[in-house]
Amino acid sequence: MQIESANALKKLPPYLFVEIDKAKRQARAEGKDLIDLGIGDPDTPTPKHIIESLYKAAKDPANHRYALDAGMPAFKNEIALWHKKRFKVTLDAQAEILPLLGSKEGLAHTPFAFLNKSDVALVPDPAYPAYRNATILAGGTPYFMPLFENNAFLPDLKKIPASVLKKTKLMFLNYPNNPTGAVAPKRFLQEVVKFAQKNKIIICFDMAYSEMCYDNYSAPSIFEISGAKEVAVEYHSLSKTYNMTGWRLGWVCGNKDIVAPIAKFKSNMDSGVFQAVQVAGITALKTKKEFLEKMCKMYEERRDILVSGLEKLGWSIKTPKATFYLWTKIPHKMNSMALCSMIMEKAGIVATPGVGFGKFGEGYVRFALTQDKKRIKEAVKRLSFL
Repeated sequence: MQIESANALKKLPPYLFVEIDKAKRQARAEGKDLIDLGIGDPDTPTPKHIIESLYKAAKDPANHRYALDAGMPAFKNEIALWHKKRFKVTLDAQAEILPLLGSKEGLAHTPFAFLNKSDVALVPDPAYPAYRNATILAGGTPYFMPLFENNAFLPDLKKIPASVLKKTKLMFLNYPNNPTGAVAPKRFLQEVVKFAQKNKIIICFDMAYSEMCYDNYSAPSIFEISGAKEVAVEYHSLSKTYNMTGWRLGWVCGNKDIVAPIAKFKSNMDSGVFQAVQVAGITALKTKKEFLEKMCKMYEERRDILVSGLEKLGWSIKTPKATFYLWTKIPHKMNSMALCSMIMEKAGIVATPGVGFGKFGEGYVRFALTQDKKRIKEAVKRLSFL
C-alpha cells in the first residue's frame, strides 16, 4: 500500500532544525569535535531552586491527575503579577492568560483558531518557521513581509497591498527578533497597533526573548501601547529566560476574545501542562533578578567575543541589543546553505543558514551564543580558514 501524507504537509519545506540535527549526528558519528552554534538551546542548566520545586510538586499525588486545560489559577496569578512588575501592564489572570506547552505550541495553534481557507496571515521573512508552517497547515495563506537591514529589520507596513489586507486576519511579529536580533522601538509598535485597528487584524506578538537584553536595553511589551489589548495577544516562554527549553512551559495573554478561541482549540488537542511543571513555573517567575542579570552578562560577554572575533576576520556585524543570536552577512560569494555545510565539514562549527528562515534570509548566517567563552574563541580561530 502506498502511504501519502496530507497535501498541507507536502507544502512544507523540511523543518530546518531537524535537517541540521541530522547533519550534526552524522558529523559526530564521523568523530568530529563540533562547536554547536546552531539551535538556540541554552547550554547552562535550569536553576537548582526551580528543579527542587518540580521535584517536590511531582511527589504530590494531587499533581498526578489531568491538569486543568485553562491552567492552574495560582500559575496564572503569578504570570499576571510578573507582567505588572515587568511591564506595568494589568491582565485579568483568569480570562486573559492561557498557559501553554511552550510558546511554540500557542503560536502554532493560533492559525487553526482563526484562519479559514481564503484567509491570510502576515508573516515576517526571515522568521521563526512556525509562523509560516502553522498558517499553511491551518489552510491559510502566508503573505511575507520582508525584513531588511536598511529598515532595522522591521517590516514596512505601507508596502502591503490593500487587496492582501482585505483577506488578512493575523499578523505575526517577534521582537526581540529571532533570527536577526533586532529590537522594535515603541514608535514602531504604535504604528503596528494603529495599523491593526484600521485593518481589523489580530497581532500575534512573540516575546520569547523578552528578558535577554544587553547594554541597558529593556524590551517593551506591546501592551505598553495604548489600544493594543483591543487587537493583540502576546506569547511568552520560560525556555530561554530560565534555561527550561525541555520543560515546555509558556503562555499567551491579552485580548480575552482572542485568547478564548486559542484555548478552545488547545483543549481539543491536549490536556494541559503537567501541574508540577506549572508549580515550578511559579517558582521560576519568583526568581530574584540577580539570576537574570548574571545570565545576560554571560551572553553579553560571549556576544562581544564573537562579534570582535568575526569583525577581525572581515565579517560585517551589527552588535545586537537582545536575544542570544548573531545575524551576520556572509563575507563570501556563496549561499548560506553552502557556507554552513562548508564550515561544519572543514571547521566543525554548526551555524544556521539564513535561507532556512525565509528567502530574505539568504546571504546571512545565524550564530547562537550557546557555547562558553573558550569554545567561542576556538570557533573564531577555526573560522580563520575562510
